[in-house]
Amino acid sequence: MSEESVVLLEHEGPVSILTIQRPKVLNALNVEVLRALRRAIDNVSGRGATRCLILTGAGDRAFVAGADIAEMQGMTRRDAHAFARSGHETLDALDKLAFPVIAAVNGFALGGGTELALACDFIYASEKAKFGQPEVNLGVIPGFGGTQRLARRVGIAMARELIYTGAIIDAAEAARIGLANRVFPADQLLAETRKAAELIAQKGPLAISQAKRVTADGLDNLLADGNELEVEAFAACFETADQREGMAAFLEKRTPTFTGH
Repeated sequence: MSEESVVLLEHEGPVSILTIQRPKVLNALNVEVLRALRRAIDNVSGRGATRCLILTGAGDRAFVAGADIAEMQGMTRRDAHAFARSGHETLDALDKLAFPVIAAVNGFALGGGTELALACDFIYASEKAKFGQPEVNLGVIPGFGGTQRLARRVGIAMARELIYTGAIIDAAEAARIGLANRVFPADQLLAETRKAAELIAQKGPLAISQAKRVTADGLDNLLADGNELEVEAFAACFETADQREGMAAFLEKRTPTFTGH
């Protein structure tokens, strides 16, 4: 299977949809998929029209069931290091996109699947979704950022419990602990995710980009330092045409037309 066929990137106006499509192996991540994902991420990053990206998996069983165990089994330490590095670089590129990314988790999101979803801004889940970091059952640990992003999303104690036990949790529990934002019936997941993406796409794209950057950069800083980042970003918005258009539209009681300038 070619790199072009293991992922599908589609555009619907300002909303782009990236689908991992290896349904016969529950969309498992391997070297080929990581390369294709990185190429698609770079592609959508350079598409000026995209204001929100949806990431999902093909079929009705899995978002991404995990990394491809058959490929990993024979890896040496050096091979594993390169594989983990590739996973980190791909997920970091996704995380650093200037616009929001919503994970639409339609089924199993285990191991690398949970890690991939965690690299998105937030997660919408199907009632059928399952999450977990079961790597310890294989004698390894999460290798694509799970030990770091999961703790930042749900707290270190909950992250340690999930990683140490290898427990698999359902969508309701994922929402309860703050891993998933919302849970929808399976047949409504993509439509509801599109609604959120379209709503975000209507907002000022430069403001959304600043909000994404500041919430990320401020996370590991002292509150005072994070607040200073916010002050600078807030002020920078006043150099944009979008700020002038947004405030003029509000005062004129009309819908703003944002251009990203």
